[in-house]
This record gives sequence, C-alpha cells and structure tokens, in this order.
Amino acid sequence: TMSVISPEEKQRLITRNLQEVLGESKLSEILKTRDLKVYWGTATTGKPHMAYFVPMSKIGDFLKAGCEVTILLADLHAYLDNMKAPWELLSLRSKYYENVIKAMLRSIGVPLDKLKFVQGTDYQLSKEYTLDVYRLSSVVTEHDAKKAGAEVVKQVDHPLLSGLLYPGLQALDEEYLKVDAQFGGVDQRKIFTFAEKAFSGYEKRIDLMPMVPGLTGNKMSSSVEESKIDLLDDAAAVKRKLKKVFCEPGNVSNGILSFIKLVVFPIFGEFEIVRSKEFGGNVKYEEYDKLEADFASEAVHPGDLKSSVALVINRLLDPIREEFKDPELIKLTNTAYPPVGKAKSLLQRHQCNLTTAEDRQSLTALKAECNEVDSGSVHPDADSLYLETIDFGEPSGPRTVVSGLAGLVPLDSLQNRMVVCLCNLKPQKMRGIESQAMLLCASHNKEVEPLAPPTGSNVGDKVFIEGVPQVTPDEKLNPKKKVWEKIQVDLSITKDGIATWQGKNIVTSQGAVSAANLREANIS
Repeated sequence: TMSVISPEEKQRLITRNLQEVLGESKLSEILKTRDLKVYWGTATTGKPHMAYFVPMSKIGDFLKAGCEVTILLADLHAYLDNMKAPWELLSLRSKYYENVIKAMLRSIGVPLDKLKFVQGTDYQLSKEYTLDVYRLSSVVTEHDAKKAGAEVVKQVDHPLLSGLLYPGLQALDEEYLKVDAQFGGVDQRKIFTFAEKAFSGYEKRIDLMPMVPGLTGNKMSSSVEESKIDLLDDAAAVKRKLKKVFCEPGNVSNGILSFIKLVVFPIFGEFEIVRSKEFGGNVKYEEYDKLEADFASEAVHPGDLKSSVALVINRLLDPIREEFKDPELIKLTNTAYPPVGKAKSLLQRHQCNLTTAEDRQSLTALKAECNEVDSGSVHPDADSLYLETIDFGEPSGPRTVVSGLAGLVPLDSLQNRMVVCLCNLKPQKMRGIESQAMLLCASHNKEVEPLAPPTGSNVGDKVFIEGVPQVTPDEKLNPKKKVWEKIQVDLSITKDGIATWQGKNIVTSQGAVSAANLREANIS
C-alpha cells in the first residue's frame, strides 16, 4: 500500500536506475512532508517506440512512490525542432501519443490515477508565457542557447531561430507546470543547467536523468530505423529488427542488455533465457548482474539473448497491439502519420507561408445546426444503417438522414431527440437512399453517442466555434475541397464532455455542445 511506504523507500524507487540526480538533498527534504510532483516531456514527432518503455518503467516507479506525475505532450517543441511535425498534425500526434502512452502503462500494470497529460500549446501560447519568452530572449545569448540545445535540437550550419528558442521554452515548462522535478535523459542535462542560470528568480528544480543505449548502441531514436521497434510492429518485425542489433559474444556494452536492465527487471523482477536442452536449457535470472556476468563469460549466447528478449517484447506489445485494433485508433494513427510525401507537403506549405483566404475561412464554411429527430427505422437494405427523419425547420419539410448507428445507439433513444447535424454537405446515396445531412456523434473505442445541443436550443439554431469569426457558409460544399475532412481531425470531446475544435468550444447561443457520457473522445 502506497500509504505505508517510508520516505526512504519512496526515494529509492524514484532514484533507482538513474544515471544522475541533480538536487537529491532537496528530494529528501520534500519527501519528509509530502509526495513529489514530477513531469516528463516528450516532443510529439515520430511514433513512440520500444525505447519509450525506459521512461514508462521509471514513470511506473514514480507512481508507485506516490508521485504526482505530469506528462507534457510537447507539441510546440516538436514544431520548433526544425519543424519535425507539421502544424496541422500537432493535435493529432498529441492524441496518438496520449493513447499509446496510456496503453504502454496499462501493459506494464501501472495505475493511472495520479497521472495527467498536458498539451504544450494549452499554456505555451498564453500572454504570461509569451512575455516570459521575450524576457528570456533579452538575457540569453545565441551561444548559450545553441549550447544548451546541442544534444536535443537538430544541429545545422545555419540554425533557425526556432531551434534557439527550444531550450528556453523547456526551461520555462518546469515553472509553468508547477513541479518539483523534471525527468529526462542525460542528453538534456545542458538544458537543465541552462534553466537554473537563465531563471535565477525561479525556484530551482530537481533533475532526474536516465539513459539507455539504443539497439544500435547509441541513444534509441525513432529516426534510426535499425534502432526502432515500433509499438505496433508484429512479432515477425520484432524478430527481424532484433537480428540486426549489435550484440557480440561477451561484450556487455549493448542495447539488448541495457533494455533488460532498465525495462525488464524493473517491470517483471526477473528474466528467463529460453533455449533448447542441447544448449543448457532454460535459466531464470532474478538479478541482472548475474545475467550480465553469464553473458560476459559467454555462458549466454547472443542468439539466445535476442530470442528471449523478443518473447518479453511481444509480451509487452500484445496488449498495445490489441488496443490499437480499434477502428478509431487505426484512423488516428493513419491521419497523425500520413505518407511521407503528404507530411512533407504540409511542411512546405508552412515554410512557404501559402495560407489562403479560402483556407482561413474553411472552418466556418460548414453549416451546422441544432435539429430534432422525428422518427427512425433500420435501413431496408443494410442492418448497420438507420434512416432518420429529422426536422431542420425548413419550409420543404424534414430531411432524410442515413447514419451508421445501428447496433451502437438504440433506435428508440433517437426519437424526439435534439441533435447536431451538418446541413450543407453534398447529399450522398447510402445503399440506394440519399442522405441529406450528417448527424454528428462522439465516439470512443466502440461507444458512440450523438452530440447534445445545450438545454434551451431550438430547431435551426446555428452551431459555431467560440471565438472564431463567422462567415455565411455555402449552401452546398464542393466535396473536392474536402472541407469536412480538414476540420474533422481537430474535433474532440474534452475530459469534461465539451465538444471542441482545437481546444475552442463548439457552441450555440444557449451554451456549449456536449456529449452526455463519453469523455476524451473523437467527433465524427
């Protein structure tokens, strides 16, 4: 039970398998009176991979020690680091990271009740933060900024200003997140010490630093393919990639052993070499040092080490793969990480500043209204579809809307229900019957529910994005412009059940549109 763990045991859990701790005496003092507040930041660029189990293992230690843990999804940092993530994909990639990190923690049995996620742009675009960035720029030299980010930001001959801002922003994060400690690799040590010098007026934080060599022998990077086992790779891909890993007999300086030491033992408490009786049979290790000694003496062969660690990797990945079979997560993965050519075109668009008036107005080009379902039935030619007769308050009478809600939403629950519909999409035939609008729903995993207009809304009330200037939408959208597809990727339900677009509330004149039951869901 967490409540009976002594401060000394908490400190042991927090600091085990760390390469360096800056401020350990302060850590001891804090633990005498309360639990530690710690954050870990990750730039939402490439897909998280197997090396992420190293910080996940430590985050597990922090949570077991009663720490309040914040994971910063550093979307703005991802963009500033030589624009490794296009602006249009930042929100999507943050959603992907949050879903996959939660799946990783569940796969290793870590409780999530004291864990929270924060997206960088939630506070890094505020007036206060921006003023601090300006203040920072007045006291930091180009030399110091470049030196601080040397091992984190991509280094080029003529660095962009964004890369020079990066370490300063990270230095600010620990203050704005109101934490006691920051957890990050030793490659970030220069940023940690930079933060202490740059912000002499702010409280000094504790820095907790681990590091693991990648499977190629260096820091494990999502940009080095041989070093990367994707969290959604199948067993065959895991086996294929492990075959390429450097792991010579007797040489203990390899990423395989590091992974076992920093991930397998902290999570499982043991590791088993699985091999045929001809070569000595299976042997279970309860101490990492004994395994390393046997590998050094060549009592354990690299081939057996690799095949045995593959079993553990697949054991860790199986529940993640299962979660990501969900259609919504498959869609999220594919849209957050489009083909390379499409991602490059998004970057080029920002580099060339080709934002047109049409693009700026696309958000308000959709015509959304509150409507009431008069009646519904199952589509005569498709058991998965409903036919709804919906009142749009039009002189021509109600419209027919076809939706894929059969089996997901009880038909009788739609009767006389107020809903939100898109009214100016091009009518589309679905199994022979023309659908004249789209009914908007919140969806998460296999749960679906129609969006609910605020109490007091009437048929025909306009639905809009709070704070976004409105234009008169076209009566019928041109489907080739894919306006809905561009906007839909940034629609979501908050943890409070409010419908949003890029963090801005979707509202009527009566208040916010919401989901009655679903939280942190997509809108489709």
